[in-house]
Amino acid sequence: MSTVVSFGEIMLRLKSPGSTRLLQEPRLEATFGGGEANVAVSLAILGVPADFVSVLPVNPLGDAVVAELRRHGVNTGNIRRDKGRLGIYFLESGAAQRPSTVLYDRENSAFSQVEPEDFDWQTIFTGASWFHTSGITPALSPNAAKTALHAVKQAKKAGLTVSLDLNFRKNLWNYGKSAPEVMPALVEYTDILVANEEDIQKSLGFSAKVCDGDSGTVVHEGYRDLAGAVLEKFPNLAYVAITLREAQSANSNDWSAVLASRDCFLVSKKYSITDIVDRVGAGDAFSAGLIHAMISKPGDPAHALEFAAAASCLKHSIPGDFNLSRCSEIEALLAGNTSGRIQR
Repeated sequence: MSTVVSFGEIMLRLKSPGSTRLLQEPRLEATFGGGEANVAVSLAILGVPADFVSVLPVNPLGDAVVAELRRHGVNTGNIRRDKGRLGIYFLESGAAQRPSTVLYDRENSAFSQVEPEDFDWQTIFTGASWFHTSGITPALSPNAAKTALHAVKQAKKAGLTVSLDLNFRKNLWNYGKSAPEVMPALVEYTDILVANEEDIQKSLGFSAKVCDGDSGTVVHEGYRDLAGAVLEKFPNLAYVAITLREAQSANSNDWSAVLASRDCFLVSKKYSITDIVDRVGAGDAFSAGLIHAMISKPGDPAHALEFAAAASCLKHSIPGDFNLSRCSEIEALLAGNTSGRIQR
């Protein structure tokens, strides 16, 4: 199986224990995470060769990141080590009607200073068939935006399939450019677009009635219209995948997704997820599941959508950014094993 290359920033994740407020207790749980790295780790666990391309500082934190990625089977040979710092994000998990919150501390990180010429993409893409990045990367700095655009152009030139998760983060777009000024140029070189409704609205300027205002029920025809508008604007796109989260509280969400092309509009099974352990990284788990399924069973978009939705459903049960679910576990959920009974 050929390699999937993922490009972006990985950070130190510092989380308050359980559902406590940030620094309510004098300790934080330290792990690592970041959109594109989460995809690479998930793919490696699913058996897809994954190569994570990034920039890390030359210090023990950078060493620890490399060790953690390698532990999960991700190739780190194309990670650049340079001056700067490791970005950090602080996470406070919500509960009941109190939402989770994220605080970023990633200014002047080693990755944010990246330059387009820092990587030999022709060599990196040798033996690869897929390239993945997200809207988080171009939100970090002008340099990161230029490098992301250069990377998707090089990926298309090399004949790779390009997937892009819009991943709109309002707290990151603060260097003078807005997402709608930057993201359309990347979408023009994309084959598979992943997003939620807000991502599409805030990054590309499209909107549609996707929820009934009285009942709060999802309106699938609205998502069909939304995906259709995006496909019409960007003729290079093959598929638009949109995740649908219906939140009753911080602990209880309904989760599903749609997948649209010019020939089909598919709606996945809906999962009612209660007692959520950690929802961070669920979208990345969806992207990884979609990529895995499209590579392993090409030409079967219905299976790809259901596999991705099931993979991201399981991520809600796993602490940390990374989806540690195996193929057999995702396939069991697809087969209807939803009881959570102990396996022995």
